Amino acid sequence: MSEQFDRQTSFGWMINVVAGRAEKMFDAELKKHGLSVALWPTMMCLWEEEGVTQRDIAAKSKVENSTTTRTLDKLEKLGLVERRADPNSRRTHRIYLTAQGRELEKALIPIPVEINQQMLSSLDQEEQQQMITLLQKMVAAI
Repeated sequence: MSEQFDRQTSFGWMINVVAGRAEKMFDAELKKHGLSVALWPTMMCLWEEEGVTQRDIAAKSKVENSTTTRTLDKLEKLGLVERRADPNSRRTHRIYLTAQGRELEKALIPIPVEINQQMLSSLDQEEQQQMITLLQKMVAAI
């Protein structure tokens, strides 16, 4: 006898609803700056550390390498990043932000902070911390 599916208690369904709402809010704000949610993980990685390889970005942002290639192409066309030859390897490039890419950080970082606050606002402080701790544990296990 199999268990019956109930979306009201389904982790996958609930997390998808929450993530979908947050993503729509975030994407709408990023579009005002000429970006999208798809480009965000790469920008975050580069704001944390420049001069990394495409493979480093893919691993750190948990995105496929082929997707990272297309993302870097888009960011390069937007004038936000540049690929530079790696002095230690003829086949590898290091990725750096342009001045324009660095400038965007100040304008964009407050956006997810505000959205996160909105999304967590129905929880009290202790519940918010528990939620973050549990999600960190799950992400670390992936």
